[in-house]
Amino acid sequence: MKLRDETIGGFAAGVTGTVIGYPLDLVKTRMQTASSTGSQRNNTNMFVVMLGVIRREGFFSIYKGMLPPLVSLSLLNTINFTSYSYFRTYYKSQRGWDARNGLAGATAGPIAASISTIENFIKTQMQLDNVSKKQYRNSIHCASTLWKSNGPRVLYTGLGVNTAREIVFLGTYFYCYEGFREFFLLRQNVSYQIAIPIAGGMAGSLGWLCSFPLDSVRAQVQGQNIINNNATLQQKTKTFAIAQSLWKTKGFRGLFSGVTPSIVRAFLVSGSRFSAYEFAMRLLTGKQYYD
Repeated sequence: MKLRDETIGGFAAGVTGTVIGYPLDLVKTRMQTASSTGSQRNNTNMFVVMLGVIRREGFFSIYKGMLPPLVSLSLLNTINFTSYSYFRTYYKSQRGWDARNGLAGATAGPIAASISTIENFIKTQMQLDNVSKKQYRNSIHCASTLWKSNGPRVLYTGLGVNTAREIVFLGTYFYCYEGFREFFLLRQNVSYQIAIPIAGGMAGSLGWLCSFPLDSVRAQVQGQNIINNNATLQQKTKTFAIAQSLWKTKGFRGLFSGVTPSIVRAFLVSGSRFSAYEFAMRLLTGKQYYD
């Protein structure tokens, strides 16, 4: 497949998914980090949290920090689909419930993490900035301020846990998508227009469910207040301590705090993402995905 086609398809998937899913992603982050920010400590209802954010901070606050994911997810989705397609061919994967599809997605995880770590870090800092000091004017100001005070390595805060999350997520994501896609299209004779968003939505929801404990730890690591030049080192040494603290203070359920908006968001975003991607591919090539 041509790089131009992958770029346009990834861009379509990235923009569509980000605009639809970003408000729910903000709610998820607020719920995951409630104990560290001191807000919404007892709120487990995503609608209550979202309405509270809008009431206190204004409607457009639910899109604060969206620029980095809007840009990076366009690039990230291009790389994800391209690298997955490459590894799928390399492993000689078949359609349907083939474990090699999961392996191909997992192999693409570290590549994805090289981009998503920066995006997640800036996004998390911006989403939590409204709760605390409100010191950043926009995403670029946030990134440049942290760069100047801590050096470029600060942008890769949480790289290790985010890489593990991407491996689990993408492995589950593409494995389930290929399986559900085959199941709905060929075995259930569901129309293409319905099968693709349903298969994509289910794949996204299951991918997030499996990787959510790692994402909870990532959110805590990347959501800490970065205030001095030793912050990067401190973050790296606290990753396991944060995981232990979450387990001790909140138990197993604490690792899934905010999972509901994440699952809802994942279904909507992944369904629209695969639909946008395959629609773009059909327009550009006249073929369906992987035909």
